[in-house]
Amino acid sequence: MKDELIQKVIENYALSEKDISLVRSLTDYDMNLPRTSEIMNFILELKLDKASAIGFLGYQMFKVDPIRADQFSKAFTKDEMNVYEGFKHLKDIRYVSKSEEAEDIRRMFLGMGNDVRVVLIKLAGIMFDVKNLQLPLSEVDKDFVSNVKDVFAPLAERLGLSSMKSTMEDYCFRLQEPKMYNMLIEEFNKQKEENDQQIELTTKRLKTILNELGIKGEIQARQKHVSSIFRKIKAQNVTMAQIYDLVAMRVLVDSVEDCYAVFGKIHAIYRPLQGRVKDYISNPKPNGYRTLHTSVIVENGKPLEIQIRTFEMHKNCEYGIAAHWIYKEKRGSTTKLDKKLSWLREIMENAQTLSSEDFVQSLKSNLYNGVIFVQSPKGKILEFPEGSTIIDFAYAIHSDIGNHCVGGKINNVMRPIYTELKNGDVVEIITSPNSKGPSRDWLNHIKSSGARSKIKSFFKNELKEENIKSGKSMFEEAAKARNFTSSQLLEPRYVEELLFKYSMADVDEMYAAIGSGSLVAGQAVGRLIVLYSKEHDLFKKKEGSTIKISTSGDGVVVDGTSGLLIRYAGCCHPVTGDDIVGYISHGTGVTIHRCDCSNLKHLEQERLIAAEWEEKVSTNFVAEIRALTENDNTILTKITSSLSLMKVSMRAFEAKEIADGVEFIIVVFVKNKTEIEKIISSLSQIKNVRKVYRAN
Repeated sequence: MKDELIQKVIENYALSEKDISLVRSLTDYDMNLPRTSEIMNFILELKLDKASAIGFLGYQMFKVDPIRADQFSKAFTKDEMNVYEGFKHLKDIRYVSKSEEAEDIRRMFLGMGNDVRVVLIKLAGIMFDVKNLQLPLSEVDKDFVSNVKDVFAPLAERLGLSSMKSTMEDYCFRLQEPKMYNMLIEEFNKQKEENDQQIELTTKRLKTILNELGIKGEIQARQKHVSSIFRKIKAQNVTMAQIYDLVAMRVLVDSVEDCYAVFGKIHAIYRPLQGRVKDYISNPKPNGYRTLHTSVIVENGKPLEIQIRTFEMHKNCEYGIAAHWIYKEKRGSTTKLDKKLSWLREIMENAQTLSSEDFVQSLKSNLYNGVIFVQSPKGKILEFPEGSTIIDFAYAIHSDIGNHCVGGKINNVMRPIYTELKNGDVVEIITSPNSKGPSRDWLNHIKSSGARSKIKSFFKNELKEENIKSGKSMFEEAAKARNFTSSQLLEPRYVEELLFKYSMADVDEMYAAIGSGSLVAGQAVGRLIVLYSKEHDLFKKKEGSTIKISTSGDGVVVDGTSGLLIRYAGCCHPVTGDDIVGYISHGTGVTIHRCDCSNLKHLEQERLIAAEWEEKVSTNFVAEIRALTENDNTILTKITSSLSLMKVSMRAFEAKEIADGVEFIIVVFVKNKTEIEKIISSLSQIKNVRKVYRAN
């Protein structure tokens, strides 16, 4: 099966010998082959580019062996690396607790960046996961299914992947409403013979229409999705016996003119149902969907839906945004693709500025609401979610316009700022230089995520000076508790590295983050102490030597002071590869700590001494790893099996119940930090494992 996967990739992309060798290397590990193969089939079906396939395979290896994957990634092209890096920053939202799901959905969109290929492939993985879930569901699986239904199926539809959206909803329906799902499937089967006969007859008549008009085309038939039928039953408050249109026909032709010609001919033969004729060619849906819809009464006296579209419209409907790769549009310039993705980019931007809960709220609003189009007095047309108000319009023009908005004119009539807009309205904003800015109540009267983000930013900036002041005070107190001053730690080169780590512009932004609670003062101070101590050799003995730990027949020796006894701190369990520091004890030699050990702040700073590892250290070290999991009867077996497969040597193993699951404390023997990272990576992939981390 693995050979088939490799061959598919080779054949579809006409790879060079170098690329073939790379693909074989990237698949040379124990992968989840069914999942990888199905996602790769999706990539090939959508005709995504080679970078999508290579980047995806690289990420699959990264999940199992991150060090090896990063080594192979050095051979990637820039485009392949973009996809690979996009995936690396993602977290699998399937295995997070209810309290964490909003933050993890936000992180997922942050990790996707602006590369829609990562979004598409991620959706394929989510669809595979929900497809293969079996009843009964754990609490984590129930949350995952809810997210698929509420977030990812609508996202697929917004990207134009209508088929994927409907399929996801069917899988969720099977898991959330199993009795109703099975009942509908049974009813489908009862009507199958009659429906098949009607499809055969209608197909012949539609072919006759095409021949009479001299139009080349294709006729398709499909059974409607179970989830959509169920929605109709609930919306119309009817029984299954009253639902007749379980199947639909589709006519594909070459041009828009052909669509309308076939449309008219069908109505000359069959009687259309009033209110069921929809022209999405002249009036496309917000996601770009274009098709003529009509429902007619056919020979068996029941309604039948018929869709008419061009072959190009069909590709866009089936492949959505991915169709732009099929058409090989240049992504380097402003194209139709850029315009179609403007709403997605707004979502990505909001992931950076909004809190987790606000982000998920704005995301669902963006995905679920219908769309209206309104215009400025100069004729500029703007798109908004249904229910948007004058406030939304003002912020869409400019942040300053929104902040100083006091009212507006709709179709030349003065209206309050909370007035909802309607399709086709002409809107003019009234501002005042004396306005003090938005009130928090405005957040209850807006629909667009852009307006929400800008209002939140206003409040954040308004309180920035206050946050900077309190954050600076908290930073100084945290530094003083570790026997440091701010001037010692805020050397430009250390600050530069810290700001890069937290994606901040300057020290004031760091203070503001501490003051607002989004960054812990001790966390920033601890990182600066490590950087300071390395450069200033703060942790050194009076004679200026540094201890270098190397192996010997009976343990370890110290260069220059081999008589000292060395032991490793039990609080942080340092291993080769960690940044370390020594602590000279009274009569007990030197204790080696990790530089990020939280206990260092309690030690006498003058007794700390710089330490480093020799290049070759082969001692077996002890490390403590903790795993937080769901309360699953099979989780113990899965964890021990995973450790056994990796041939991990365990010193201790403990499991204890906690408030919302189980905590596993695993003490293992390892040779270096890399082995710890491999164990954490492997355990993180196990179903129902929420979090794995190295204990301090």
